[in-house]
Amino acid sequence: MQHPNAALIERFYQAFARRDGAAMAACYHAEAHFTDEVFDLRGARVGLMWRMLCERAADLRIEYRAVEGGDAGGSAHWEAWYGFSQTGRQVHNVIEARFEFRDGLILRHVDRFGFHRWASQALGLPGLLLGWTPLLRNKVRATAARGLEQYAARQGGA
Repeated sequence: MQHPNAALIERFYQAFARRDGAAMAACYHAEAHFTDEVFDLRGARVGLMWRMLCERAADLRIEYRAVEGGDAGGSAHWEAWYGFSQTGRQVHNVIEARFEFRDGLILRHVDRFGFHRWASQALGLPGLLLGWTPLLRNKVRATAARGLEQYAARQGGA
């Protein structure tokens, strides 16, 4: 029988594959903390980010595997294929996810991927040449944060 936290991770990625941001958001604890190479979010902003990404990603395809979940934590490997909205360039991102849980929900979610590899695909030559620098990473983070704030404002400040 599958551990309830492994089932939660499965439910999360099944919702992601359907681009159902609301169902993804429902998997998170109210005090959730999400981090990856671009975002560092807490609380309701975590679900908001997934809703935004699902709405914007018309051509998103994800696959996931190696889902593990127990009392102490969980993990999964997932991959995403999509056109990066700012450049139209195709991206294949490979991500390792780690989870911690509380009250049957995701409390902490950490996604790790190669930022330089991602930047090279998403941004082309500038990403290839500068993707390893803090300057480009900080610019991408600022742009993503601004996009999330604009999305939040359109959603009524969610």
